[in-house]
Amino acid sequence: MNHYETLIIIKPTLTEEEIAKQIEQVEQSVTEQNGEIAAINKMGMRKLAYEIDKNPRGFYAVIYYKAPASAIDEIERKLRYNEDILRFFTIKYNNKKEIAEFNKQVEACSGKAPSSEETPKEEEASSEA
Repeated sequence: MNHYETLIIIKPTLTEEEIAKQIEQVEQSVTEQNGEIAAINKMGMRKLAYEIDKNPRGFYAVIYYKAPASAIDEIERKLRYNEDILRFFTIKYNNKKEIAEFNKQVEACSGKAPSSEETPKEEEASSEA
C-alpha cells in the first residue's frame, strides 16, 4: 500500500456537524477502498487566496492514509461529485525520505510527544547557551 495525503477544502456555510459528516464521508470512502486512515488534521476555517464559488473562506482538513494505488481514482471521483467540497488535492509519498516525512506529519497530528532521543539534545542545547 502507498502513503497518501489529501487536503480538502469544505464550504464555510456548513455547520460543525455537517463539516464533521463531510470528513467522515471521505474517511469512509478510503476505508471502503481497503485503505487505512493514519491521521486527520482539522486545520479549521481559513481565508482563501481567491474566492471559490463566491466563498472567501473554507474549512481545511488534511487526511493522511495508506491505500492501494487503484483506490485513489474512486476516492477522487467521490470528492469531485461532492458539492460541499470546494477543492481537494492528493499527494503520494514515494521514496523513503518522503515516507519518513509522512510518518513525522502523522505523529504531529496524533499529538505524540517527541521521542526520548530528541529531548536530551534540546536540553543540552539550551543549557550550553
